[in-house]
Amino acid sequence: MARTKLRPAARTAAAAVSAVALLGVTGCGAADMTKQSSPFAAPEGIKSVTLSVQSWVGAQANVAVAEQLLKHELGYRVETVQTDEVPAWDALSQGRVDAIMEDWGHPEQEKLYVEEKKTIVPAGDLGVTGHIGWYVPKYWADEHPDVTNWKNLDKYADELRTPESGDRGQLLDGSPSYVTNDKALVKNFDLDYKVVFAGSEAAQITQIQQSAKQKKPFLTYWYKPQWLFEEVPMVEVELPEYSDECAAQEPEDIDCAYPTTPLQKYLNAGFAKNGGEAAEFLKNFKWTEQDQNEVSQLIAAEKLPPEEAAQRWIDDHPEVWKKWLP
Repeated sequence: MARTKLRPAARTAAAAVSAVALLGVTGCGAADMTKQSSPFAAPEGIKSVTLSVQSWVGAQANVAVAEQLLKHELGYRVETVQTDEVPAWDALSQGRVDAIMEDWGHPEQEKLYVEEKKTIVPAGDLGVTGHIGWYVPKYWADEHPDVTNWKNLDKYADELRTPESGDRGQLLDGSPSYVTNDKALVKNFDLDYKVVFAGSEAAQITQIQQSAKQKKPFLTYWYKPQWLFEEVPMVEVELPEYSDECAAQEPEDIDCAYPTTPLQKYLNAGFAKNGGEAAEFLKNFKWTEQDQNEVSQLIAAEKLPPEEAAQRWIDDHPEVWKKWLP
């Protein structure tokens, strides 16, 4: 996921094509398209909203619930577009999407688009607090309590070797699109480890599940909120304490833990002003880690289509979402 300057779904084919199109207009030298309307703009008289969907299941859960309520309670046509974290900011500024439902902190994009260009406006807390860290399985930490301090990790590097990490221990990361500090941390802590990317959140989950099934040790970059903790209990490895001064260093010099981040929502400025009930609803959308994990688990673990998982949560929790309606 983006996880601070740092950074931590089943999608239709059309959405995937749209994501490629979005990437095509956000590179260096792209024209300023801050006034451009969404490519999914509905015919006149039809209310519509376009939501950005990032690649982790928690973000998908947010959008799935918002989509169902926008459609069935407020009468909107809803489009979703899968984008990586930084391109999502570009697309939001350009008006090609109307909202980002879960952002883990991107100071450079906030400065450019919120403070300077004023093409994006904050839409409030999601209600969920995010945190990235290094984790080991609880069954292994119970046997070797000292493994939960980074200073002792090299003692166990041999146990964590894989074909991908060669003669070093493996630190498993997820998608290369997630902004992480892990390579810098391994280098700056002088650890006998190699960062290995699983390729996606889903692939990383599969590797964790396979290791847990065999009671094998592993060390992984992971984040909260995440439903997998219920299936595979994990313990965080203690890294040097986070500080703003540490995070302000050049990326290659980072040598401290990840921050704890209240996750935020953002709207295109024009949509925030003229988006009517949809904009008001998205500003009001606020739920808990437990709510998000409930939907995420239905999607990722029980393999329900996102709209079905969302509807199940909606049916069970009217006391939560009815407060969001304009």
